[in-house]
Amino acid sequence: MSFRNSALPSIMDNGLRAESRLTTHMHQMPGPRRFVYSATATIFLLFQLCLGQQRSFTSVSPGQLVRQTIDNEVSASRGPDNYFFRDEVRKSHGGQTKLMVKTREGMAGLIVRIDGHALTPEQKTSEQARVHRFIDNPQELKKKQKQEAENEERTNRILKAFPDAFLYEYDGTAMGTAELGEAGRPLVRLKFKPNPNYDPPSRVEQVLTGMAGTLLIDPLQFRLAEIDGTLIQEVSFGWGIFGHLDKGGRFVVRQADVDNGHWDLTRIELSFTGKILLFKSLAIKSEETESDFQRVPLDLTFAQGVQLLEQRASQMQTNDAPQQARK
Repeated sequence: MSFRNSALPSIMDNGLRAESRLTTHMHQMPGPRRFVYSATATIFLLFQLCLGQQRSFTSVSPGQLVRQTIDNEVSASRGPDNYFFRDEVRKSHGGQTKLMVKTREGMAGLIVRIDGHALTPEQKTSEQARVHRFIDNPQELKKKQKQEAENEERTNRILKAFPDAFLYEYDGTAMGTAELGEAGRPLVRLKFKPNPNYDPPSRVEQVLTGMAGTLLIDPLQFRLAEIDGTLIQEVSFGWGIFGHLDKGGRFVVRQADVDNGHWDLTRIELSFTGKILLFKSLAIKSEETESDFQRVPLDLTFAQGVQLLEQRASQMQTNDAPQQARK
């Protein structure tokens, strides 16, 4: 059984018909009274819909909902959509702004600001040389493509492990925003904790054995809006020889509908401490936001993507010039 076959569609249909009747009656009222009636009726209607949704959520096992959602996420990751977007990263030692574009040959990125300031001529020259080496040297681009494919494969392996690695229970609802799911659409919240019977097949999935937290899921589109996970115990890698992550580490990953059905990452928060090879301390703390998504042609090459980034960077520099002059 899925949400598409549950009572939820009929509840939504009944709600829409009720809303239509309310609207017809409301338009026949004087202005002030119409406003009050509209607000009261809308609140009542939303309350009824939420109650109906809550009943329908509990008719589907949380594990079943997670499994169908993860299957959909993995399928969606193979989609051909290419986008330009802005990437802002803030770390303890500073931050940077990058312009990014996904091309048919891989992701291209160009740093345009460091700690909020435009690049110096030397930094700009260095950054352009870094990006152009992938154009000038096909072997470098192939290595980049291989690394991106490996990262995606690891991500999908972790996602595919979620249904079996954790035990789930319903924990209410939340409302979507521009950064989280779809603005104004209800999301289902699930609490998760480690499944004691889960045996991770490799070190990639090992981190899941010590994690608990919550998921937010769009139950109509079967999309994952948020993972909020915290390490509830120390997690070792390579039997502790290669290192470990300390208890209390946390990560948050959010995604949203950024363009009429296209979901993409909008925020990543990381806060971890630990050790690598027993001796070297590890400390990761960063916040990353992605925004300003704009569709680009599917056949865009890497070289064309870099050209697009350089054009957008030049436009940003022109727009920043008056502000810099006033400072």
